[in-house]
Amino acid sequence: MVEVQRSVARELDRIGPVIDELGDRFAAAGEQLALVGGPVRDAMLGRLQNDLDLTTSARPEVTERLVSGWADAVWDMGRDFGTIGCRKGPWQVEITTYRAESYDPGSRKPDVDFGDTLAGDLGRRDFTVNAMAVTVPGREFEDPYGGIADLAQRVLRTPGTPEDSFSDDPLRMMRAARFAAQLGFDVAPEVVAAMTAMAERISIISAERVRDELVKLVCAPYPRRGLTLLVETGLAALVLPELPALALERDEHHRHKDVYEHTLTVLEQAIDLERARGGPDAPPDFVSRFAALMHDVGKPRTRRFAGDGTVTFHHHDVVGAKITRKRMKALRFSNDQVDAVSQLVELHLRFHGYGSGEWTDSAVRRYVRDAGDQLERLHILTRADCTTRNQRKADRLRRTYDELEERIARLSEQEELASIRPDLDGTQIMEVLGIGPGREVGEAYRYLLELRMDHGPQEPAAARVALLEWWAARE
Repeated sequence: MVEVQRSVARELDRIGPVIDELGDRFAAAGEQLALVGGPVRDAMLGRLQNDLDLTTSARPEVTERLVSGWADAVWDMGRDFGTIGCRKGPWQVEITTYRAESYDPGSRKPDVDFGDTLAGDLGRRDFTVNAMAVTVPGREFEDPYGGIADLAQRVLRTPGTPEDSFSDDPLRMMRAARFAAQLGFDVAPEVVAAMTAMAERISIISAERVRDELVKLVCAPYPRRGLTLLVETGLAALVLPELPALALERDEHHRHKDVYEHTLTVLEQAIDLERARGGPDAPPDFVSRFAALMHDVGKPRTRRFAGDGTVTFHHHDVVGAKITRKRMKALRFSNDQVDAVSQLVELHLRFHGYGSGEWTDSAVRRYVRDAGDQLERLHILTRADCTTRNQRKADRLRRTYDELEERIARLSEQEELASIRPDLDGTQIMEVLGIGPGREVGEAYRYLLELRMDHGPQEPAAARVALLEWWAARE
């Protein structure tokens, strides 16, 4: 406890120039102000941050007046929810009027009512570890719901009953899984029970809000914790049904892996590789992680049992890419994210055609071309997808992929693989063939691109001869 107090004191001293000045301004106006939520929790955990959340008795128009002229910039996009945002030096500050939120059973949007007390505001927050506050000025600690005890025990509980909390805002069920993944905390049994019983309530939440929580969960340090909780409570069946569907019934001979457990292991290995290749300070890569999570979602639909009891999943890569695209579009992901993740899912088996290194240079060029700007992520996914317990097999696969990457590096140095183009551009094609813009130019372009893939770069004169021969044979 002493160390926690020291950690809080250090963090409050660090952000003191902001919170003390703000506290004085609000107090002079007869208003109350308190640092609240994540910043207080993270101060106790020794996690420094520059995003500050505060709550106040002041109404939004008063808050805006009090920070104007003090902050470097002010914005009011959250005014309807009582929030005024501002920036002061390196600090991003959001100040929200005391409030109480509740959901109409059939509505996707919360009704916002402003409150009158700090205790009342803390009581409407999602979890006790987020329901602590430090008043400013004065720096008095407020913990009416036992958040510090739950923080010490590393457990997530709700200030009131979880049923009331999740009824007010069903997204809090997703947030429970997200915080479990971010903080590595356990979720209290009564909270898990309420999530299970009330899972269907998540259906009133917009796809965008669900998506945002899912992204934060997947990008957290311990995503397995959060994903497992979503599956066990039935929430995943509603927001990401492809994940629990991976828990296939095993055949009586146990001749195939548990695809669900395999997937979670691949995700964890992808995270380890992401850090190893990008450095310890590299930000989480959602696309890479989500591709690992979705890479085998085509298996349930393609599973077939052979006469000898073996199991096949032919074309699960292609089927999985289509399933992934459909799910991500339903969750309102951007087109770029949808394309990137779907492409990785479709390509994740491509390496296994490499065998023991029999690919020609042409095949290596095509591997690079098809991966495009997702090549580094494909390296990570392909390596992470090896979860065999057979160490000899694992070592062989690793060495083989090392060799493939070395070949890609050599060819890239020689030929600039990442930007492979035909040896003649469209203008030159039209000049050589004596034709104008049209379908034939595209056909000629694709022919020259395949020629480049098969034989590497050629001199312009040789490319012209090959093009004319192709054109003559075509007629």
